[in-house]
Amino acid sequence: MTKTYDLTKGKTSKLILTFFFPMLMTNMLQQVYAVADTAIVGKGLGDNALAAVGNISSLTFLIIGFSMGLANGFNVLTAQSFGAGDYKQLRRYLAASIRLCAVIAVVLTALSTVFLKSVLVLLQTDETIMADSLSYGMVIFAGLSTALLYNMCSGILRALGDSKTPLIAIIISTIVNILLDSFFIFILKTGVWGAAAATVLSQVISSVVCLRKLVKIEFLRLRRSDFSFSFKLDKSLLKNGIPMALMNSITAIGCMTVQYFVNGLGVAYTSAYSACSRFINMFMQPACTAGFTMSAFASQNYGAKKYNRIKDGMCVCILIASVSYFVLGSVMVFFPEFLGNILLDGDEPITIAAKYFRICGATLFAVDFLFVFRNCVQAMGYPLIPMCSGIVEMLMRVGVIIIFIKSAGFTATAIAETAAWFGALAMNAIAYFHITRKKLGITAQLPQKSKTAKAFS
Repeated sequence: MTKTYDLTKGKTSKLILTFFFPMLMTNMLQQVYAVADTAIVGKGLGDNALAAVGNISSLTFLIIGFSMGLANGFNVLTAQSFGAGDYKQLRRYLAASIRLCAVIAVVLTALSTVFLKSVLVLLQTDETIMADSLSYGMVIFAGLSTALLYNMCSGILRALGDSKTPLIAIIISTIVNILLDSFFIFILKTGVWGAAAATVLSQVISSVVCLRKLVKIEFLRLRRSDFSFSFKLDKSLLKNGIPMALMNSITAIGCMTVQYFVNGLGVAYTSAYSACSRFINMFMQPACTAGFTMSAFASQNYGAKKYNRIKDGMCVCILIASVSYFVLGSVMVFFPEFLGNILLDGDEPITIAAKYFRICGATLFAVDFLFVFRNCVQAMGYPLIPMCSGIVEMLMRVGVIIIFIKSAGFTATAIAETAAWFGALAMNAIAYFHITRKKLGITAQLPQKSKTAKAFS
């Protein structure tokens, strides 16, 4: 039987770090090829093409983020079943997840391709980048099922404690993506749709790598009886998956609203915002990874009813997020022009981006901590709280941008982002402390008071 990893036994800090680093490399490589994709488009096709790709990013997050939320929600129950040692129930959850994800992939692909142009018009997409936005978006959304397949497979592996196989998958797909990007754009002169095609093809490869590992795990081999329809089972999955999916989509709607106002400022601002978004996504990854690590760790231990280990895991993951903030937040604050120059050509977009980097870099700790708290709350079986925090995040983002866009200009986007982070963090942190004290019957402590955290440091 192919090895899986039980996170309910052993030293917490060692288990978390062993799980964290391969997953961090996986997530960073995903961002590297996203940035490489952006750099190849920007340097090979110009700032307008970069603006077109960036203009699609919030819409992509809306659609793909919804499917990712579903898959992650389903996998919380998978991890809890694994932690409890209930492999029969695990297989039934897996079979139902496959059935539900297949239906959702078809529906989302149809909706996203049919209504793409209408949504781009609503976003005030400039006519100079409309054609490129359409061609890039059509390819990405036509290949939506490949993204959902990879997220589902890699999520299952993480639920079983395996963060190394997704790393191998991403290493291979990153190399393929960068090579195909260069080939399509510089050799075949395809334009932006070639970059999208490279992304979809690389996702196919990463999905295959994860699938090959999954089929080798003996207790995951599905039987015909596992696929028998159960309304109760589907309800359990959807009850956990839909709030997480909606949380991502609600957040994306807030980002799309910001994109709407940015597009109204001109193409230079759209290009700058695209570059800023790429780097923010990259610099969030260590803390985001700590959050995913916390999700797998908390899910398994919640299933095993080892609640005090959840508290210790939280302490370690918060320390990881803190280190990430001090290092990467400092880069954003002190070297903003350098970051802008990596992806942008013109002096104006670089100057615009620098203001955004300084503000968001100083407050990056808020979103870093948010990832950890939110994933822990989800993993303990409270998906409605993160969903509600997504609503708070959207309202803060939209409210601030509407109030400040006329007086502060592009700077309002950074203020809106920061306000959204703090609003969502407050809600999830309060929920975590309440759950650990009242529901689980353990005393939540700050990181520095944990023995595990002291050992880690």
